[in-house]
Amino acid sequence: MGYRLSKIYTKTGDDGSTGLADGSRINKDALRVEALGTVDELNCQIGVMIEYLGTDDAMISVLRRIQHHLFDLGGEFAIPDSVLIQSSLIDWLEETLDKWNEDLPPLKNFILPGGNKVAAHSHLARAICRRAERVVVALGHEETINPFGRQYLNRLSDLLFVFARVLARRNDGEEILWQPGNSQ
Repeated sequence: MGYRLSKIYTKTGDDGSTGLADGSRINKDALRVEALGTVDELNCQIGVMIEYLGTDDAMISVLRRIQHHLFDLGGEFAIPDSVLIQSSLIDWLEETLDKWNEDLPPLKNFILPGGNKVAAHSHLARAICRRAERVVVALGHEETINPFGRQYLNRLSDLLFVFARVLARRNDGEEILWQPGNSQ
């Protein structure tokens, strides 16, 4: 396989357009580009989470697999009409979610983002994931897209929330519960 990026700058986007992987060009502010960029941002945030986890963490292998899935999802946006996200990935996310959630106590209140650094990064990844999902929903109103990508993001945000809960409890830590009316 040849090099994909032999030259980093091309100047072809100076007019406010960008090239998709199929050779077509669209505006940089198009929803398809926004979806691709937000999924990329999410992938970067998951990379930050991984760096905070250390080398000996079972969560890393799950997050690395998710990073590959997110590249595939981005590929769907870069190549219109392509399908890379399948229902089996959603099934895998649900199984993974159930596994990590089984030892957590039931929620009785909302949780504030935080608990420790890596839990806070997981909450940020969850929020970015929700934004990506909203952009993908909007894109789906304009164009036909693979519905499994939207579903994948929905389940992934749930998993990132569960990861934040697990991470906040590590090393005798705790989740920070929202206290209604405690804003003064």
